[in-house]
Amino acid sequence: AIDPYSLDDYRADGGYAALTKALGMGPRWVIEEVKRSGIRGRGGAAFPMGIKWEAVAGADSERLLVCNADEAEPGTFKDRGLMEGDPFSLVESMTIAGFAIGAKRGFLYVRGEYPRAAFHVTRGLETARAAGLLGDDILGSGFDFDIEIRMGGGAYICGEETALFNSIEGYRGEPRQKPPFPTEAGLFGLPTIVNNVETLVNLPLIVAEGGDAYASLGTSESTGIKLFCMSGDIAFPGVYEVEFGATLGQLIEMAGGPTEDIAAILLGGVAGSFVGTDLLDLPLTFEDTRAAGVSLGTAVIMPFGASTDFDDLALRIAAFFRDESCGQCVPCRVGTVRQE
Repeated sequence: AIDPYSLDDYRADGGYAALTKALGMGPRWVIEEVKRSGIRGRGGAAFPMGIKWEAVAGADSERLLVCNADEAEPGTFKDRGLMEGDPFSLVESMTIAGFAIGAKRGFLYVRGEYPRAAFHVTRGLETARAAGLLGDDILGSGFDFDIEIRMGGGAYICGEETALFNSIEGYRGEPRQKPPFPTEAGLFGLPTIVNNVETLVNLPLIVAEGGDAYASLGTSESTGIKLFCMSGDIAFPGVYEVEFGATLGQLIEMAGGPTEDIAAILLGGVAGSFVGTDLLDLPLTFEDTRAAGVSLGTAVIMPFGASTDFDDLALRIAAFFRDESCGQCVPCRVGTVRQE
């Protein structure tokens, strides 16, 4: 809808109105609206965003914000689409989040295989700084906040938040023991909020229209809107946006329907589950997928036709996890090899 290089385009479409409102209303108001919205993390864990923020906002020490854009789950490309097509929305959203939790520094960790996305967001950061929308004394409010981009090295494990911290700090990408949790001791040992790209870009809508308006979308337990990554044996692969509650079958029809009879559907990514056509009426919400014994995961929907060689597909998935094991723990280091 907009030119990703043009700040004027973004502002003409309502961009930065939410940041202006947030700066006027104050950090506590923003956190309360996020809590009222009921928004949960879109990266797979589905943790309530407002509760996480509240845990960090009261910390005595410096606080940090990290945006996890290490979108390495096979079949997932929604965050890439956001960063490439609407980079200013992420810059504005991270600035609002930093203001709400009292952070002065933000880090955007981008998957190493996303050079175009990184380039677009870098251009966005430079343009926002030049316009007084990032850096010192943003919009004359006295609020200082800046964002630094860090590129991943191609490790799937660095999508896990504490392995991501290790990567930024210059260490091997391996998960850390919890506790302490990131909200207590995260990046550089400081209280840290980690949200993924899709989660954060809901902020301008929540701030502009209010938490209650956002909560009226979707269902009571899965509020708001959701992006789904549609690929596989369907007519029109791409990113599709719906309110929570649309069914698996409806999403497939939105993408033009299957190109051949469906044998199975991969739901949630390769760390998710294969489901059959008996679940086409499954509402895609956190609560309904949980009740069905599956997961939304990273919102991958990948139908496979009857001609698919599932032996080959399963072997490729097993090889992926063997290659991507960080090697830290014996059950995974040995088990992924044995599984393959």
